[in-house]
Amino acid sequence: MIGRPSAGSEENTYMHRRLRHWSTAGPVALALSLGLGQRTPAVAQPPTGPASEAVVEATSLSLEQAVAIAKGESEDVRLARAPVAFADAQIAATRSEAFPQISGSLNYTRTMKSAIGGSGTFTLPDSLRFSPNSTAGIGERIRYLEDNTLNAALGVLGQLFGDLPFGQKNVYLATISASQILYSGGRVRSALAIADRAGRSVRLGLAEETAEIEFQVKTAYYQALLAQELATSAEEALAQADAFLATEQLRLSAGTASELDALRAEVSRDNLRPQLVQARNAAELALLNLKRLVDIPLTETVRLTTPLLAPPPEESTALRLAPDVVAERRAAVQAAQEQVAIRNEQIGIARAAFLPEVTLRTSYGRRLAPLRAFDFQGDWREDWTAGLTVEIPIFNGGRSLADMRVARIGLDQARVQLSQILESVQLQYQRAQGERDRAREAIAARQTTIDQAQRVYDLTVLRYEQGQATQLEVSQARLDLLNARANLAMAITDYFIADAALARALAQNDSSNTQGNG
Repeated sequence: MIGRPSAGSEENTYMHRRLRHWSTAGPVALALSLGLGQRTPAVAQPPTGPASEAVVEATSLSLEQAVAIAKGESEDVRLARAPVAFADAQIAATRSEAFPQISGSLNYTRTMKSAIGGSGTFTLPDSLRFSPNSTAGIGERIRYLEDNTLNAALGVLGQLFGDLPFGQKNVYLATISASQILYSGGRVRSALAIADRAGRSVRLGLAEETAEIEFQVKTAYYQALLAQELATSAEEALAQADAFLATEQLRLSAGTASELDALRAEVSRDNLRPQLVQARNAAELALLNLKRLVDIPLTETVRLTTPLLAPPPEESTALRLAPDVVAERRAAVQAAQEQVAIRNEQIGIARAAFLPEVTLRTSYGRRLAPLRAFDFQGDWREDWTAGLTVEIPIFNGGRSLADMRVARIGLDQARVQLSQILESVQLQYQRAQGERDRAREAIAARQTTIDQAQRVYDLTVLRYEQGQATQLEVSQARLDLLNARANLAMAITDYFIADAALARALAQNDSSNTQGNG
């Protein structure tokens, strides 16, 4: 069975989701070979039988509504938007380097004990105090002055240091400082350029992810419509077998048919019942998958309203674009180009590590040293400084050279990745274009096949009633008719899935190529 493709494989996304061609083993067997158990369509018809009476009213869901809901409210889209918000925060942090860095502080210090003293003055011993005797004689006083002049100076110095910040019991200090990078060798400029390009790259990635989600929803919806057609074909096959069995039983009662003919008709009918059960189960699983993509509660009843109709002729003749034009319009290519530019700017940052950095700094502060803790009436002393810092790299063990080599390797890697994405996008577009052309031709051929198969079945039944055909021929004609209908439904589904893949290759979120709302 075809599993769901991995998120990292751009080229295989379409191949994992497109329908395989089935053999003519029966319409239900064809549905099972699709892998509908993993990515299958939704059921557009309520189940038949007694349980249908308890079915609540279903919610109508068209293709356009499913795409709009998935692109606007689904969990996948919300997850895809998260990196955008994260990148915006990182960009703001990077841009802050280009602006002045300003900070402030407020500090209070209580000195419990200091070697200088609690008041900030010197306490002189008695032997060093200057205290002349005013009652002594003139000669004695002159001699005292000559011997104790230094002691007099010490006393004055003690009073001078009393107002200095050393040893104050209470100190309040308010400071505001600022710095601005004047020159960084181009590092800040390159960082700002990287921030801008990173923002664009993330948003392009969001557009790419949104286009992928739209493609997944379209694929699931079209496969849902196909599963509905296959389930309907299985129901019609069972109804025809029931009618044929009833006719055989009437003929047996009338004596115009043998018991063997009736038993063969009954066995043929019973063989179709398991296929119908499988078809309905596949359709139910398909509906659950579509609900998951559109974030609809799994218990909610949904009715698909967009019919699976062949595209009109004018829609099948789409304008072909050159592969290089397709690459220019693709969001993934543009995001890869932004990554190349980012890697180039990182070389500029690595080069700036060899150049000096000049920074202007300034600081302004006010200080108060009151005697009491909460006395703010004193004089605040101001302090304002400014300086210019030049940092010159001299030797860092070869780290700057290693960073330069890493940046250049990253640039080469980004260029190779861009080349690979260009080739992948062009191949994806050409593959989708070819698949759509093939499906369009298959639609035209199988529409004619249905008319022929219907004619063959009607004539075979008529010949059987006239005794000119066997029951095996009738069963084969019925199988051919049902397979023809299933093949047409598959061709139409192939066409619209290829059309969705074509829009995906162009990264277009345009639903103008989809069918009507139904």
